[in-house]
Amino acid sequence: MQTPFGLVYVLLLFVTGSVCYLSILPKAPVSVEALVGQNVTLGVSHAGVPQPEVMWFKGSLLVARWTVGNGSLSGVASGVFKPELNGSLTFMNVPLGYNGTYTVEMNHIGEEKVSATFNLFVYDVITNVSLRSDPGDAVEGEARFTLYYSTLQGEAKEVRWFFNGLQLRNGSRYSIGGKNLTVNQLGRNDTGRYAASLSNPFSSETQGRNITVLYGPDRPVLKVSPTKALFVSGESLSLSCQAEGEPPPSATWFFNGESVAPSSTGTVVLSDVKTSQSGIYTCVMINTRTEVTLQRNISVIVYEPPGGEPLCSVRAVNGDAAALQFLCLWPGGAPEARVSFPGLSVNASGYGNYSVTVNDIQSLNGREIICEAEHPLIRTQCSVIPRGPVDFLPVILTSVSQDEQTMVVIRCSAEATPQALVQWIKNGHRLQTGPKYQISTNTTRLIIYGFNVTADLDTYTCAAINPLGNKTVDTTLLGPQISNSSVSLSINRTEVTLSWVVPLTSVITGFDIQMKGPEISSPSQPKLGIASDFLTVQSEPASARSSTLSGLNPESTYYFRIVPKAGRTAGEQSEQHRIGPAAGLSGAAIAGIAAGIPCALLLILIVLAFIYCGRRADRIPRYPVSRATEKAVISQSALNPHRLLRARLKPPPAYRLQQPERSSPLPSENSCARMATTV
Repeated sequence: MQTPFGLVYVLLLFVTGSVCYLSILPKAPVSVEALVGQNVTLGVSHAGVPQPEVMWFKGSLLVARWTVGNGSLSGVASGVFKPELNGSLTFMNVPLGYNGTYTVEMNHIGEEKVSATFNLFVYDVITNVSLRSDPGDAVEGEARFTLYYSTLQGEAKEVRWFFNGLQLRNGSRYSIGGKNLTVNQLGRNDTGRYAASLSNPFSSETQGRNITVLYGPDRPVLKVSPTKALFVSGESLSLSCQAEGEPPPSATWFFNGESVAPSSTGTVVLSDVKTSQSGIYTCVMINTRTEVTLQRNISVIVYEPPGGEPLCSVRAVNGDAAALQFLCLWPGGAPEARVSFPGLSVNASGYGNYSVTVNDIQSLNGREIICEAEHPLIRTQCSVIPRGPVDFLPVILTSVSQDEQTMVVIRCSAEATPQALVQWIKNGHRLQTGPKYQISTNTTRLIIYGFNVTADLDTYTCAAINPLGNKTVDTTLLGPQISNSSVSLSINRTEVTLSWVVPLTSVITGFDIQMKGPEISSPSQPKLGIASDFLTVQSEPASARSSTLSGLNPESTYYFRIVPKAGRTAGEQSEQHRIGPAAGLSGAAIAGIAAGIPCALLLILIVLAFIYCGRRADRIPRYPVSRATEKAVISQSALNPHRLLRARLKPPPAYRLQQPERSSPLPSENSCARMATTV
């Protein structure tokens, strides 16, 4: 707002009378504080002359010039400035960069020049104050540790620093200047909360930061309990190491240069101590923040016999398939145990971990090789029997990936010592790992990706080889198929269980259980529909060998079959199994009757033809063919017609409780004869 100096000056005229010289108010420099973006006026008033010339300067730069009372207001240097008719200067939406000292000068012909001074301070609202430190960590003993603040917006007119709520002053401990607070000769007692309080006429904000002074470790204290120079096998002891520091230093233990895991308190506990634990134990106290370390050593001596039993093993020598390396391991003990293979080398022996390489190995197949292990307190032995691969059976595993690709795994694991390596062969070519085939690291598994039932059903050979021999097994993969199946019905005739068997090398990823007949119902959802064809009612995984269906109607007839699958490829279905109440002749019986009718007609025609021909030839009386002969002829001729007609007849109601459709008996010879006689 404009300062009302003009009104004051008019009042002075009434009191003192007329004034005959040019004067200006204010006389002394005036400080004006403004918020950025607002309008602010540097207000002046004059007396003595009616229309003096006005010039405004920022420092020595002329920014506006006009004559008081002149409506044209020409000579304005910037659009930010708005000259007032009384000589005052208004800043429109004053920016931050317009801080500074402004001087107004008024003059008139014949009058002495007069002036007034304004100090303009433009502030913004203080936001987002943050505190940072240099260096990043406050470490005891540092000569200087500095905190400094920064703001995203706004400048402070006044800054105050606090430590744990108490305002800090410049002195030997603290130096305050600009945006910084410096702590001299930093110590552990300088840990606490520091805060900077910033303010200007339009806003204020305080930001704090917790500072932890890092120090240590101090001199560690190492304790051994119990205090002894020598420990015997089976005893227990503990080692502890402690020291002051911030953050608390951690104790790292080393045994003969190797790291030892301590407890959460930094203590190493050795229970039931063994001779392998004899040696130098080193405690290293580490402060990871100050990077200061301190260590102490202690010697632990333990006597004991070797623990456990010696271990024998044999392996093929790399690069030489005709050589074997026998190993005997029995470490520990005080002193170490002496081990040897007297059956391989009479004079050779070693300590702890000993091996012998043999080139002439053919006589060793199936022979027990003994390692003698001797210690002053105990004597024992171990053995190993090298063997070539023996007969084995491959195992077929099948699975389907998320993208419905079939994967087949053939596993050939031959019992052999040392372990046999397996070579995989197809059509005389050795298989290698690639996009189609993947051989496991131990070579015992062949993985076939993207298995195609049409193209990949082939014979795969796995040859198991070690230095003592080899065994070769051919595996012929078969498509999805079922070798045998059966059904069983529950006592109440509402539940049926299907069981099946598949060939060992059949590639199968699952089974579809199909049914023809009334829909399966439940007490809450009865079904009345009858399926005229087989429908899949249940799916089982590749490992399944049985499936149970419930909710059958005891008074209805059902047909079941199992369809094996390899991915999307369906294999040959199993035989059909019928269950239901006994109701009339079976489908086979009806087929037999249908086949017997033409048999009987044909037989009659043949008999009549023979009679007629016989009478014409010799007129000798002929006797009728015996009944037994007629039956035999009818039985022989009825077989093929029965099979031909069977496929075209619908199955009649079953007359047995549980009888597979394919196992229904064909019509007997006698039944055929009887039907022929009737016709």
